[in-house]
Amino acid sequence: MNYFRTAILLAGMTALFMGVGFLIGGQNGMVIALLFAGGMNIFSYWNSDRMVLSMYGAREVDQASAPEFHALIAELAARADLPMPRVYLIDNPQPNAFATGRNPQNAAVAATTGLVGSLSREEIAGVMAHELAHIKHYDTLTMTITATLAGAISMLANFALFFGGNRNNNNPFGVIGTIAMMVLAPLAAMVVQMAISRSREYEADREGAAICGQPLWLASALAKIANAAHRIPNMAAEHNPATAHMFIINPLSGQRMDSLFSTHPATENRIAALQELARQMGGAAPAAGWAGRPAPRAEDRPGDPWGRRTASPPAAGPWDTPARPSAQERPRRGPWG
Repeated sequence: MNYFRTAILLAGMTALFMGVGFLIGGQNGMVIALLFAGGMNIFSYWNSDRMVLSMYGAREVDQASAPEFHALIAELAARADLPMPRVYLIDNPQPNAFATGRNPQNAAVAATTGLVGSLSREEIAGVMAHELAHIKHYDTLTMTITATLAGAISMLANFALFFGGNRNNNNPFGVIGTIAMMVLAPLAAMVVQMAISRSREYEADREGAAICGQPLWLASALAKIANAAHRIPNMAAEHNPATAHMFIINPLSGQRMDSLFSTHPATENRIAALQELARQMGGAAPAAGWAGRPAPRAEDRPGDPWGRRTASPPAAGPWDTPARPSAQERPRRGPWG
């Protein structure tokens, strides 16, 4: 089903390329656009993950540079029966995360320093379990290809404004058709992104809750991330809006409502679904506005590697092994080391 969905996505994006190419150069332009789209599809399949990580200046970390965060991902991946993905940190104050890669064997997860510096260990586990769920369902292939092609379609549609509609390009629609395509082509690409993204997020929420075993950890994290995303700009995302659907929460300013033109379902709807799932799993759902356990006072919390005060981890989660020291015996550190 995931491969079929990806094939439909690629076919739709290719058709948009051809439509814009036709407006720019008539039948010859359509053929050139088809060849260009084919090349972009192949390139995106093999390289889109590296492109997206590069857009956000992500740096790869390992057991030596971020021991607890890396170990947390490893234990969650084992619980999900997945190969260990590459792990990245993005130096950005907005708490957020995404996954990328064409398959579980070539996957990566990335979290911002704002996320590891402001959420508890349990909340981080919920977020990263959600991202591993995307990898498990092969959503990352769809996400990365869509991000690359949607951006290219928008760029090509802008070219249509300057080169389309003249008398020598065999375009029967003229300037009006060119302007219409310039507006409608990026909009159509956006609608495809949104239609896939919204259902995918609910599925990843459910699967992520199953991986970490606690739906309310993710519910708490979503509330905090959504609140911070309204206040803290993510300039890299603003410059690359075609990648917004990849994040667990929309990173763009001016958040959307739960409508046709939203890249993500409304956060309150996702939290409500997770609370209902917690009830079904036997856990009591929290009251409205619940945002996790009370955080320790700032003066009682240790600083992280970036000099921020971070929430010390609450009780050990299900990924801890008996060989590890207890919470009382080990230093109170965040999962980022």
